[in-house]
Amino acid sequence: MMEANLEALENTLQQLVERRDDLLRRVVIEEDKGLQRLAQVQGWISRVERIEFQVSDVFKAKPTETGRLCLFRYCSKKCIPSCKYGKVVSKKLEEVKILLSEEALIKEVAGKAPVPKVGKKHIQTTVGLESMVEKAWNSLMDVERRILGLYGMGGVGKTTLLARINNKFVDEFDVVIWVVVSKDLQNEGIQNQILGRLGLDEKRKGETEKASSIYHILSKKKFVLLLDDLWSEVDLNKIGVPPPTRDNGSKIVFTTRSKEVCRDMGADDEMKVDCLSWDEAWELFRNTVGEATLKRHEEIAELAREIAKKCCGLPLALNVIGRAMAYKEGVHEWRYALEVLNLSSHKFKGMDDKILPILKFSYDDLKDQNVRSCFLYCSLFPEDYEIEKERLIEYWIGEGFINGNRGEDGSNNQGHAIIGSLVRAHLLMDVDRDAYLAEKVKMHDVLREMALWIGKEEETVCVKSGAKLRHIPNDIINWKVARRISLMSNQIEEISCSPKCPNLSTLFLGDNKLKVISGEFFRFMPALAVLDLSQIRSIGGIGTSLPNLQVLKLIGSCVYIDAGLMEELQLLEHLKILTANVNDALILESIQKVERLASSLRVLFLDNISAEVVVLNTVALRGLQSLVIWYCKISEIKTEWESKEREEILCTSSQGFKHLSDVRIRHSEGPKDLTWLLFAQNLRSLFVDNSKSIEEIINREKGMSISNVLPHLSVPFRKLEHLRLFKLDELRSICSNSLVLPNLREFKVYYCPKSRIKDSQ
Repeated sequence: MMEANLEALENTLQQLVERRDDLLRRVVIEEDKGLQRLAQVQGWISRVERIEFQVSDVFKAKPTETGRLCLFRYCSKKCIPSCKYGKVVSKKLEEVKILLSEEALIKEVAGKAPVPKVGKKHIQTTVGLESMVEKAWNSLMDVERRILGLYGMGGVGKTTLLARINNKFVDEFDVVIWVVVSKDLQNEGIQNQILGRLGLDEKRKGETEKASSIYHILSKKKFVLLLDDLWSEVDLNKIGVPPPTRDNGSKIVFTTRSKEVCRDMGADDEMKVDCLSWDEAWELFRNTVGEATLKRHEEIAELAREIAKKCCGLPLALNVIGRAMAYKEGVHEWRYALEVLNLSSHKFKGMDDKILPILKFSYDDLKDQNVRSCFLYCSLFPEDYEIEKERLIEYWIGEGFINGNRGEDGSNNQGHAIIGSLVRAHLLMDVDRDAYLAEKVKMHDVLREMALWIGKEEETVCVKSGAKLRHIPNDIINWKVARRISLMSNQIEEISCSPKCPNLSTLFLGDNKLKVISGEFFRFMPALAVLDLSQIRSIGGIGTSLPNLQVLKLIGSCVYIDAGLMEELQLLEHLKILTANVNDALILESIQKVERLASSLRVLFLDNISAEVVVLNTVALRGLQSLVIWYCKISEIKTEWESKEREEILCTSSQGFKHLSDVRIRHSEGPKDLTWLLFAQNLRSLFVDNSKSIEEIINREKGMSISNVLPHLSVPFRKLEHLRLFKLDELRSICSNSLVLPNLREFKVYYCPKSRIKDSQ
């Protein structure tokens, strides 16, 4: 009887596991559509995994228990233990049968993921907003009012007020939606933010279809729509937002600099956000400067009051000027600062806003001209644009503002130090990391206006980013004197002109609808050092026309390196930083054979490559910082550290991808392990998903063969901060050895049915 039950248990469990795997496939299909698995389904899967683990323990004891049987295999030499074992087998068989019957009752496997009602906003310490928050809140809660407009000058604190209102919501509404509008944002950009907040990704749909989706969802909800920074009327009907009524209880709140926009938007209530009173302004300035500085000399406190008055009660100015003065400990410095501010209004005639000359003091106070240049460079991006820190630093290197030296972990410490100083001075703002953990900063729009004004004074900067342009605006660009031009985030489809640009050093053309750029366009740009061509389809002529190019961005475009482009890239003798797309294994091999070209690669995107083996040369690709492997069919990835310099490498014990900090592998087939990651000793983030062949991340045997020769590579992932493993059907383990991950901040393992790794979020 025992052996019969064991055989039945084995067969029934096999059926259960097969049913579980079939169900998981259904779940994955639904999750790919943006749905979330049902709790009932997850509960059943968890019970199956638990019983599978328990039955495996039962079968471990099988040889011992069946070996005790005698008398035609019906009786046991030791009755009591065998009886207990037989009962366990019988019980587990019954539990497996019950789970099989429960699976037949599961009809739906996934549904729409719940959207959190409110996304809380981080708010810096404020002064003097409490009464405004209360007044705005009371207006919103009035059943007779539906649309509230908050207006006031730039930098007065409208966004902070809106964030305070946002954070007060708890359960009053079904969903609270925050949208950053900005000066040049189009309807589609607003729609994408709303859809994203609702948990939908419909970027490929047209404006009309998106409007229909938004209306379909919001018409069934009691919602609040918060629109930050309106410059003109927004047609909510075209966006798909149902009009708020007394019946549906929905509300709309927006901020703007113009009272006329309040009327155009049909606001039921208009609230002016005023500058701070003197007492409030002095409190904010005093807090920003710090009591220790104010008490260093009896005259400093009085000078501080005079300087605070120059800020006209504007919170942005009080914060920025306050930070600039916080480190001035001598009374003479304070006296000089007041002299400069007194002269500002006369010195900078022609500026529309009286506060901009005051803000310029903080720019002038930056100690180094290169740091000032770094700050002004940020104004090339569109208003409210979130700039990746690494991207910004690479541009600064290309322009020669900072050196290109990097530490052991691949970071440019000088660049990050400058960003930190600008953030502390309130000239830049830190932004929350995105889904890919990129660190970002942004400029306040008033500070951006100041930076653009400074650049335009010398006619060396032309910024038309996000201006809805359909062609190159030759009539407004002074090509002969321009040093930096930004035409990013427009709708330009074709470029065929051939302007003469002897001084042009930076050109941003990314995020347009460009299909082709004529090689003639680059013909007369001898000084061009930074070129961003993300999101284009073809280019030509860069090698012969751009002898001084140092930074070339192709990631995010449809331009893949081929034999022709390889030849052109090899002509770029000063190229330092390259981000590139490759979809051919032979081209990848060719790139690695060109030392100067391979060493300039910072981001490499391998897309749809089919090959038995792909070799990554740690010597050639020594500058690589980020690697993305997407929809590739590669049986094995190897590292070629056995190069000509092997003896030197072994002596220095420094071999590996020293700067590689980010690896993402998606929808790839073939490799059973990723042991080559041992060579990425400074890896900070590893994302692997939808790669069904991977059984383990680090293979023990391969790992030992590497560590026997290069012992410093024996311990993987010591600097890893973020690990995400998602939909890996065959994954059983990360590493056979126990892992020590002292820096781990995020550990997520989803839908890896054969793994016993527990998610620790």
